[in-house]
Amino acid sequence: MQRFFDITFSLLGIIFLSPVLLLVAAVIQLSSKGPIFLCQQRVGLFGNEFVVYKFRTMVVNADKLGSSVTTGKDTRITPIGRVLRKTKLDELPQLFNVLNGDMSLVGPRPDVPEIIAKYTPEMRRVLEIKPGITSLATLHFKNEEELLAKVPDPDAFYEKTLVPLKVKLAMEHVDRKSFWFDLKILIQTVWMITPFGKIFPIVEHPLVKELKQNL
Repeated sequence: MQRFFDITFSLLGIIFLSPVLLLVAAVIQLSSKGPIFLCQQRVGLFGNEFVVYKFRTMVVNADKLGSSVTTGKDTRITPIGRVLRKTKLDELPQLFNVLNGDMSLVGPRPDVPEIIAKYTPEMRRVLEIKPGITSLATLHFKNEEELLAKVPDPDAFYEKTLVPLKVKLAMEHVDRKSFWFDLKILIQTVWMITPFGKIFPIVEHPLVKELKQNL
C-alpha cells in the first residue's frame, strides 16, 4: 500500500508540478553559474547509499568554501537559493528519488554517510524504514537555518544537539510504521508551505519547544 501510494503521488506530483520544475530550473540556470541540480550521497534503507537530488541553492564548490552546516546567514547561498530553501521548492526533485524507490514521500530525512557513521546502534534503527521527502523533523525544524544562526558554533550544535533530536523524532516514524501517520505528516507539510500555515501554524513538538526555550 505504501509503495503504491508513493509511486502514484510522486508521478502525479512530477506531472502536475512540471511547469514549476522547469521554471525553477530555468531561473537557476540564468541566475548563477553551475549545474541546476545538486546530487549528494545519502544513506537510506538498511544503510544502503544512494544519490539524492535537489535544486542547487548554493554557489559552485560551496562544500569547499565553508562548513557542511548551513545557517540562514550563509553567504554561499544564492539569491534564488534563499527563496527555494524558504519555500522548500529545492526538495521537489526528490520526487524522482521516490519514483526510483530510494525514498518514500514520508520518512526520516536521509543524512550523509559522515553523520550516519557517528550514530549509535540505537540511532541506526532509523535505517529500518525508507527515508522521506518530509518528516516530523521537516515540520518542526522548518526554520533550522535561522536556529543555527543563533548559536556560536553551528557545526557542534548541529552534530551534538540537532542530530540526536532529529533521530528521536525519526524514531516516531520507525515505532509507528503507520500509513495514516505518514498521511498526517504529508498533509501537515502541505499546510505548512501554504499561506494558511503561516497564519495557523501546526502545534510545535514538545522536544523542539523545549530546545528553543533553552537556547
